[in-house]
Amino acid sequence: MRIKAFFIPIVLGIITLLLYSCEPKEEIEVTAGDYHLLVDKVTAIMVNDIFSPPQASRVYVYPNIAAYEALNAHNGNYKSLIPQLNGFNNNTEIPVPDANTNLKLAALLAYMQVAEKLVFSEDVIRTYRDSLTTEWSRQNPESLEKAKTYANEVSANVIAWMENDLYRETRSMPDYDFFNEDAARWQPTPPAYMKGIEPHWAKIRPMVMDSASQFKPAPPPSFSLEKESEFYRELTEVYQISEAIRANGNDSEKMEIARFWDCNPYVSITKGHFMFAEKKITPGAHWIGICKIAARNSGADFDLTVLAYTKTSIALFDAFISCWDEKYRSNLIRPETLISEHIDQTWQPILQTPPFPEYSSGHSVISNAAAKVLTSIFGENFGFIDDTEVAFNLPKRTFSSFYDAAQEAALSRLYGGIHYRFAVEEGATQGKNIGDYVNNKLQLKIESTKAKGIITSNQ
Repeated sequence: MRIKAFFIPIVLGIITLLLYSCEPKEEIEVTAGDYHLLVDKVTAIMVNDIFSPPQASRVYVYPNIAAYEALNAHNGNYKSLIPQLNGFNNNTEIPVPDANTNLKLAALLAYMQVAEKLVFSEDVIRTYRDSLTTEWSRQNPESLEKAKTYANEVSANVIAWMENDLYRETRSMPDYDFFNEDAARWQPTPPAYMKGIEPHWAKIRPMVMDSASQFKPAPPPSFSLEKESEFYRELTEVYQISEAIRANGNDSEKMEIARFWDCNPYVSITKGHFMFAEKKITPGAHWIGICKIAARNSGADFDLTVLAYTKTSIALFDAFISCWDEKYRSNLIRPETLISEHIDQTWQPILQTPPFPEYSSGHSVISNAAAKVLTSIFGENFGFIDDTEVAFNLPKRTFSSFYDAAQEAALSRLYGGIHYRFAVEEGATQGKNIGDYVNNKLQLKIESTKAKGIITSNQ
């Protein structure tokens, strides 16, 4: 009798455990907010790792595509990107997930798996993923494993496609040759006199463009230091605008605009004998931040949020390829070099000149491409408060539309003293053409899709 009494608590415990294990577990809830946090985490890593603007666009685009495909390849809400992207064809087969796979969870996992391959601080991504999966495993281990299996399959396909974009090959190509007697040719600028960043970026495979030169802008005015020439007039305008801004003080509107859109991850700070980088987001990261603001303000659900990030990052990626193709074709000298040599030896631009050729203006190209895509998703007159730069001690700015923000971003380069007006204006046209092409090329919508507060259009 004593032996039976000893086993009663054990038997009851086993029965309780079996009953508990047989209870259906709640599905792991994944929200648009989780996706925003993940993108923010990758942005923070890139700021810390100091990615160049073109490289940052690559870090955004592939993880977003992986998440988009995990979510949409087989669920019927939006069309797969196969075969809409270059090289991402029918041979790149996204496997069918098991029944009842949590596709939102798989999208997050696929994003992290691809992002880990692209950043330098892989351990930060792994630690973040481990913290999430530990919690998800407590909630529903079976659902997590099923989502993880599917995410692994999707990310493996995206990574295999990614590794053929010629990025790796460009790592071993020669540096930009600035030892050239051509007076119009770009040369490194103070204070760090860095070598030209990514001179072979145009060789990277675009997402939707036929080639890097598809949207080649009109050539810049012929180089001339004759005072009657168009080029010299543009040069003196840069000098005059910057001097007028300084005369109005640091709190002037144009000064604030220049600083708000600086987004230069290569700003060098000198203290005594030491020089170090002031870490900032890239121009593309700023527009990814605007995408986040638009998705949140519109109440976009998880699916539309992923679509918005993916389409925006595709536009940014191709815009950088197009812009860098022109930069290293025209190899145009920066205003800072010419003004200090021929107009005012003491002059410095309001913003620090970034380390690559002048034409065309990268901010102008990528901002207008992103604005076109975001407008196609959220509408023509989507007003918003841009707080993207608050983390970098800059105030919020208010815009009446994405085009309004893009126009200001473009002009900020003239105000900052780092671009001629023609680089800004032609760059804006270049970016609009790319954005229109992305909108027309990508057919993502299967049917009208409602997000809280908005109805998507022309996605």
